[in-house]
Amino acid sequence: MSGLPRIEQERLAAARVLVVGDVMLDRYWFGDAHRISPEAPVPVVHVERQEDRLGGAANVAKNAAALGAQVGLLSVVGTDEPGARIESLLAESTIRSYLHRDATLPTTIKLRVIGRQQQLLRIDFEDQPSREVLDGKLDQFEALLADYDIVLMSDYGKGGLAHIGRMIDSARSRSRSILVDPKGDDYSRYRGATLLTPNRAELREVIGRWHSEDELAKRAASLCAQLDLGGLLLTRSEEGMTLFDAAGRLDVAAQTREVFDVTGAGDTVIATLAVMLAAGVSLREAVAIANRAAGIVVGKLGTSVVTHAELFDSHAHKESGS
Repeated sequence: MSGLPRIEQERLAAARVLVVGDVMLDRYWFGDAHRISPEAPVPVVHVERQEDRLGGAANVAKNAAALGAQVGLLSVVGTDEPGARIESLLAESTIRSYLHRDATLPTTIKLRVIGRQQQLLRIDFEDQPSREVLDGKLDQFEALLADYDIVLMSDYGKGGLAHIGRMIDSARSRSRSILVDPKGDDYSRYRGATLLTPNRAELREVIGRWHSEDELAKRAASLCAQLDLGGLLLTRSEEGMTLFDAAGRLDVAAQTREVFDVTGAGDTVIATLAVMLAAGVSLREAVAIANRAAGIVVGKLGTSVVTHAELFDSHAHKESGS
């Protein structure tokens, strides 16, 4: 894509983004698979290397920080080894961590087994945080609003955003923009948000299947009106993105490049949007930049980030097919 504005690093450094939501540990086991198990028709992977990465809302925060923004992360983890590992990974970053600990909560882990650079298996370990911990997080959220320009809510349906309605009301009362990566089939809990960023499958759960672009536009507009949303950004994989808001409809074509791994691409999109908007970039320009970021990150393995140089340097433009 040509014609994107270059947003200087100094401008992004002034952006302040508060990420709230479900964090998890993305754990990778890398190895090789040379044979099939005699016990079942599955490959045998000889694990040669292990790697831990920030996942969920923590990956969103990491993406925002990679662009140079000032980022805070508010969430809940367990008092266990994965929770401690998330804390240590955050300590290695520039992210300000506001983690609550819940002794009754096993920290969410997504374990991926990788053989010959291909994901062979994913195993999830997860549970819901206690109500008491979530109540404490709500109090801190309201106290933190004065320190940030924009609020990004990353909902993975793990219970970390049980009070999201009150959070949105609090943020709106302080004139903060609220971006939400939604989950589930009930979007009424996101009433009053500035922008939702569902993918196609997620939006179909809410508005049903559409049979034409005109029908999609009408249903999107109706949803925005019903829930007092500022807009809706539909991510469409190989079809790019479509923005629906008061100014009309904007279609942005996907970047032309080979897709290697879509893991975390939605995290990159909403993190880039939040940083650009916090830096004063217009919504339409922010969408175009986020689209480029998505085109870059799907060329990487696993939960990854996009840097300022990759987004705006000339050689990165060539690599992303623009």
